Amino acid sequence: FGIRQGEPIACIVTLRKQQAVEFLKKVLPVVDNKLSRGCFDKHGNFAFGIKEHIELPGVKYDPEIGIFGMDICVAMNRAGYRVKDRRRRKSKIGSKHLLTSEEAIMFVKDTLGVEIA
Repeated sequence: FGIRQGEPIACIVTLRKQQAVEFLKKVLPVVDNKLSRGCFDKHGNFAFGIKEHIELPGVKYDPEIGIFGMDICVAMNRAGYRVKDRRRRKSKIGSKHLLTSEEAIMFVKDTLGVEIA
C-alpha cells in the first residue's frame, strides 16, 4: 500500500443513529463535555480531537500499540438529505432545509449535555 513503518495511517468508521449517540456519550467526557463554537462549521458538522486513546473508558494501555490520538468528526443532517447524494434524480436541498450551526449546537446541548464555550 506504500506505507512505511512509523508513518501515520488513518481509519474511518461510520456510525449511525443510536450507535453514534452512544459512542459520543462515551467519548465526550474525555474532553470534559465541552466543545468550542469553533468546532462547528456552517452546515452543522463538528469535530474534536483526543490526544491519547487510553483516556477512553474501557481501553487499557498496550505496549505493542503505544499511545495514539484521534479526531472525531460528526456529520449531521436532517431527513431528506439523500436526494442530494442518490444515484438517480439527484436534486438540490433548499436553503431552509439545510442544517445551521446554531441548530446543531442546540441539538448537541439537549441530546448529549455538552457545554459550548
